[in-house]
Amino acid sequence: MKAEVGGIELYYNLQGPEQAPVVLMSHSLMCSNAMWDAQMNALADYRVLRVDTRGHGSSDAPEGPYSLEALAEDFIGVLDHLGFEKVHYVGLSMGGMIGQVLGVEHSTRLLSLTLCDTMCEIPGAAGSMWQDRIALAETEGMGAHVDGTIERWFSESFCEKRPDLVDPIRELIRTTPVAGFTGCCLAISKLQMTAKLPEIKTPTLVIVGKDDPGTPVSAAEQMQHNIPGAKLVVIDDALHLSNIEQPEVFNSALKDFLSQN
Repeated sequence: MKAEVGGIELYYNLQGPEQAPVVLMSHSLMCSNAMWDAQMNALADYRVLRVDTRGHGSSDAPEGPYSLEALAEDFIGVLDHLGFEKVHYVGLSMGGMIGQVLGVEHSTRLLSLTLCDTMCEIPGAAGSMWQDRIALAETEGMGAHVDGTIERWFSESFCEKRPDLVDPIRELIRTTPVAGFTGCCLAISKLQMTAKLPEIKTPTLVIVGKDDPGTPVSAAEQMQHNIPGAKLVVIDDALHLSNIEQPEVFNSALKDFLSQN
């Protein structure tokens, strides 16, 4: 299904009992709503809304730059389109960055906030890294990002054991529209939420893979420290996509948290 929001079409997948609480799930850069497949059985008692962020999956990919604030407004537009007043929000990596904006600017729409394998600020020195990633995509295409990204997202042993789960992510990376990738990279590169996190009053869970190299445990601890009452779960033997590498542990932590809120 698609919703027209702000002049673009955003794809969404909606499953679960119609009267159940709604869980809105937001994926990482270079992925799509399919990234959450391993959570669907565990969330069978919820109305699960998975949205392809602009520039990704089956959503439109207008020319950028984008901003995290604009991406957050996209999600609010989808909720308005569907008539959902309040939701549990679950976001990973870029999705977690968008979630922080929602927590500050749209707290009345949230029942809870789960921020997974993400961070609250991009150090100034990392700005050139994002520009380099944009340049690589524009000159060589998204295929040039596949191997390096997979190395950051999954352990080598997991890649060897579960190519059935890793290969679809490779394909999502390769097929991400360059315009969507560059637009979101520019949004991410401007992330500076640390000072605003104490404004978040929504019950918050922070989840991180213990071995995540890109958004490490220290970044998760920084968010937990700055969001009042936030809880932290560190998942052993997981890198960046902890929801795929350790789904049973991830799902258990998420379900426990949702049931309390």
